[in-house]
Amino acid sequence: MEFWGGRGASPQTQQGTMSKKHFPAGWDESRVQAVLDRYEAQSDEEAVAEDEAAFESTTHTAIEVPVDLIPEVRELIAKHKVG
Repeated sequence: MEFWGGRGASPQTQQGTMSKKHFPAGWDESRVQAVLDRYEAQSDEEAVAEDEAAFESTTHTAIEVPVDLIPEVRELIAKHKVG
């Protein structure tokens, strides 16, 4: 997700030239800061445990998909949700 305006730009490189921050729908500076605070306070062990738990789901999976197939995969997922 991109919060800072320029693609790949950090807040430090954008500071002073940016007049308005751009957040995804439903997000604001307070929500972003809360997420940053949570993950910055997390120990390495907690981070690893959280990552491992995400892959233990029995209803979802993670796979690598070639970038050029992403639109088709998204379309299949959308059809699955509707049907």
